[in-house]
Amino acid sequence: MADHAPSSAALVDGTSTHAAPPTNHDLLPKIIPQFADRHLVYPLMEFLGNQEDQDPNEVNQMKLELLRETNMADFCATIDMQIRDEDTPRQEWTQKREQVLKKNEEYDEATKGLMELMENSEVTNNLRSDKIANMNYLKENHGVTDQQVTQLYEYGQFLYSMGDYDAASSHLITYNILAPDSEQTTNSVWGRLACDILLLQWEEAVKTIDNIRESLQNRPFANPVSTLHARVRLLHWALFPLFHNEVGREKLVDLFFTQDFINSLQTGSPWLIRYLATAVISNRNRTSSTGKNNTSGGATYQKQMKDLIRVVRQEGYEYQDPITEFIRALYVDFDFEEAQKKLGEAERVLKADFFTNTCVDDFVEAARHLISESYCKIHQRIDIK
Repeated sequence: MADHAPSSAALVDGTSTHAAPPTNHDLLPKIIPQFADRHLVYPLMEFLGNQEDQDPNEVNQMKLELLRETNMADFCATIDMQIRDEDTPRQEWTQKREQVLKKNEEYDEATKGLMELMENSEVTNNLRSDKIANMNYLKENHGVTDQQVTQLYEYGQFLYSMGDYDAASSHLITYNILAPDSEQTTNSVWGRLACDILLLQWEEAVKTIDNIRESLQNRPFANPVSTLHARVRLLHWALFPLFHNEVGREKLVDLFFTQDFINSLQTGSPWLIRYLATAVISNRNRTSSTGKNNTSGGATYQKQMKDLIRVVRQEGYEYQDPITEFIRALYVDFDFEEAQKKLGEAERVLKADFFTNTCVDDFVEAARHLISESYCKIHQRIDIK
């Protein structure tokens, strides 16, 4: 959730005494602050720890600093014991564990009645899309109070901080059904998205992203800066399902190319061009749900490539990496030798990136086809040697 933000990017940008200096084209120092959530950062730390050039002890130090302010007392104690190479947890973790368990029992007791009520089909069948009417019905017929509903949100936050993402999601969904629209309701939807991501429920994550996108479009914040930040954050959170869910990938690519969001990307986070470019190129051989080549899909892909080239050209002064340089070499400079060179560099960068390492082979294969297609378009004769 948004209020569990890392204190700074120092966890990975080299300013921390435990952090490793960033490598070339390493985007962690840029993207981690955009997540504004310690739990979402943890998978990136886990990936970093699996790299050959990383000291496992230093990575564990970063993990501990990252999660220290959460309520994951047992997990933090385990990491701390690994760092110290001991079998006994420190007293601070034992005390924190007791405090967390006590608070958990209090919240559970306070919200259990309402959660059980919302699992009763006779009750839920009387609920409608009108939240005010739902609350009036529950107040008049079941004695539900506004405080009980608020406690659902608080307990959902607490469960999330404990790392119990499944239970947290259930409480936040129930809260969102009952609570009137407010800043807390918005936060609860972001919390549900974080739970979907951490539970690897990619299809649900794509649906939640769609809901947030619609909310941003239909009910923008009064402050344009807040709207910009929310769009940028959504684009960063969308990276998780973008590279782990083929079914939702097309929809997420469409999200990036939506006018408001591509403007936000160019204004607030041009480094996301790497991920947009990787997703678009990797999807070159997309097929329809029937498995056959889709003519309309091909036209859509050509338009996305055209838009991508335009964005790469516009933002070349602001952001470059081997992936964007490959596109520039191939489609702007028509330098095929340079494109081949940049493709080799891009492959290494993509393998070292938490998000893109899942689609390196698809990217390289598609990029080679694009080189061949472009070469054939401007040459009447080709020396196969």
